[in-house]
Amino acid sequence: MSKAEQAVALQSSGYNCAQAVACVFDEEVGVPKEILFRATEGFGSGAGTMEGICGALSASLMIAGLKNSSASLDKPNSKTSTMKLSRQLMTEFKHDVGALICREIKGAGTGKVLCACPDCVRNGVRLTEKIVLRSEA
Repeated sequence: MSKAEQAVALQSSGYNCAQAVACVFDEEVGVPKEILFRATEGFGSGAGTMEGICGALSASLMIAGLKNSSASLDKPNSKTSTMKLSRQLMTEFKHDVGALICREIKGAGTGKVLCACPDCVRNGVRLTEKIVLRSEA
């Protein structure tokens, strides 16, 4: 089963969109699933209010930082490259889904759903694999 389908299965079992995306990358970032689950709990549903960025995208951005950061506390030196990955994630997610903000994606106020939650999760995983993990090469 692909990571995207694993993430959708996690979402179907009760994980929020951010938890579902983050938890399938535990091995790649060396962080236990339990920590990723806890860290992303508040990101689901556009940070719990539908007013914020899609949780699936938020998790992708977090994975980009975990994967790309040098973790140099004394001399932070990886911000530029992580921001570049983040910009790519956001640009492609918006292109594929139609918006970045959960409320807009879900059609709150307009009645026009741009992307169903499972598809946002699939997009978050796919873009993380394409943009973040390709940077390993």
